[in-house]
Amino acid sequence: MALCVYGHPRVLAMLFLGFSAGLPLLLVLGTLSFWLSEAGVSRATIGHLSWVGLAWGLKFLWSPLVDRLRLPVLTRRLGRRRAWLLLSQLTIAAGLWGLSRSDPALALGPTLVFAILVAVASATQDIALDAWRIEAVEVQRQGAMAASYQTGYRLAMITAGAGVLWIAAAFDLNEARYDVHPWQVAYSVMAALMAVGIVTTLAIREPEHSPLPPAIRELGFARWLYGSFLSPFLEFFARFRWHALIILGLIALYRISDVVMGVMSNPFYHEMGFTKDEVATVSKVYGVFMTLAGAGLGGVLVARLGVMRTLFLGALLSAATNLLFVWLIARGHDLGALVFTVSADNLSAGVASSAFVAYLSGLVNQAYSATQYALFTSIMLLLPKFLAGFSGEFVDAFGWTAFFTGTAMLGLPVLILVWRAGRVGSHA
Repeated sequence: MALCVYGHPRVLAMLFLGFSAGLPLLLVLGTLSFWLSEAGVSRATIGHLSWVGLAWGLKFLWSPLVDRLRLPVLTRRLGRRRAWLLLSQLTIAAGLWGLSRSDPALALGPTLVFAILVAVASATQDIALDAWRIEAVEVQRQGAMAASYQTGYRLAMITAGAGVLWIAAAFDLNEARYDVHPWQVAYSVMAALMAVGIVTTLAIREPEHSPLPPAIRELGFARWLYGSFLSPFLEFFARFRWHALIILGLIALYRISDVVMGVMSNPFYHEMGFTKDEVATVSKVYGVFMTLAGAGLGGVLVARLGVMRTLFLGALLSAATNLLFVWLIARGHDLGALVFTVSADNLSAGVASSAFVAYLSGLVNQAYSATQYALFTSIMLLLPKFLAGFSGEFVDAFGWTAFFTGTAMLGLPVLILVWRAGRVGSHA
């Protein structure tokens, strides 16, 4: 049976590694913004603090090190990919524990420092995990690996989103008054849950076709620098020539509507009067399942319509559904309206994500799998995360209606780039 592929040990391990990869993201971005909003931190400051997410946009800067650099002791004992996975997972757990000891209402500095630590370590984990995924199994099992990863990732997002809010709500005796203790309990639990990834990393095996590259002392620094940092980028431009600029432009802007809007979504829910339990249930649980449904639909559409047509549809839906938040403003504290808005927004995001992952995976040369995939995902986040840092100031100046309308308009150039990239012929 085709479903037997999901019983393969490495495909199964990908479920738990996906959980480890998905857990930190919301804890330093979405969920943290709800905590900050409750603690009385201003919208402008919350927007600026979202710049910790630039770690995912800048990870291409150190991805060659993860791809090539040996870690003392760990690399010899675990292998190249597992060594970096374990180091990053231990660092994430330490950073989350640090967050659980902080209180942004009293001192924002420690919260920021630990959030940056978690973000950088999580981005590093992503680099190593993407490389392990690509190298661990043959092409025929890559679809199952991606599905297993996405399932684990989304379960982690439910845990880091709804789980944290539920735990915090359970320990919060009076939601009308800010209390740091419920948040500290919730983040302590999240730090402990990183054990899922740590244990999995210790249990899996290093890919058989992932030999250790020559060390710096064996090659000389200049040759090592060229092979590790420059070759992956030069190979991409040599393969696509000037068309590479169109492709990189599309990658840079494709998720801009969702990313810029997403930073302010939790403060928006809080200001609209939705409780932690309501946001947890609708946005962080139901919304995730709608994203998974959208991802499944996106996979079907890619098979039926092709990658580029599905990319266009995903970009159009992602931008258009942002306008539903304008409608939600008029409805006020209406749980049914929230369910409808979140359903449409997350379904369209799932379609877009599925097509986008397929597009990026097809661009990678396996000789530089970690570095090139990190480059693409970095470019995907860099500009959107930078602009998102000003989202709080924009809301303060122009209001929620203008903000959600503006994020929808940001999606219009993406449609032109998808059309132009389709003409390049880089994908069927």
